[in-house]
Amino acid sequence: MDDLAITKIFADCFTAQYATQLTGGAAEPEYVPSCSTDGMNQLFYRENFVASALHETAHWCIAGAERRLQRDFGYSYLPPPRTARQQADFFAAELKVQTLEMIFSAAAGLVFVPSADHLGVDLINFREQLETHREAVETWMMRSCDKRARTFAHRLMQHRELRSCAVG
Repeated sequence: MDDLAITKIFADCFTAQYATQLTGGAAEPEYVPSCSTDGMNQLFYRENFVASALHETAHWCIAGAERRLQRDFGYSYLPPPRTARQQADFFAAELKVQTLEMIFSAAAGLVFVPSADHLGVDLINFREQLETHREAVETWMMRSCDKRARTFAHRLMQHRELRSCAVG
């Protein structure tokens, strides 16, 4: 599955209802809420990277209505290099997001690679945390009144299955 398929699935699921457009080709990922009530919110992912599209969609699915009114959902970003404490804080902030990205990747039939956003950082422990946290995120997806994450995962899986039937 490529980034254009993911963009289309996002559009089919969410653009009309949430006035949000997922767009690739950005130098850096970013969420920009509309300045007007009838405008389009923009969710940008890096270049044409599938992982970036899924990651930014995970951020968007987790963000509640109030956070979706804020640029980058109101989070501040500390670029690398980071101290060990800052990197631990990054991993803690990214735990649910990257776990959801991992679920989206599996639904799409793609290999998930966790991101430390910092070269040279050991990802083994973080990957284990993601795997441990997966059941909690899946439970959140199924029990949440907000159906965006489960809708998106379901549509990714449907697309993957349709593509495999067409090829097979």
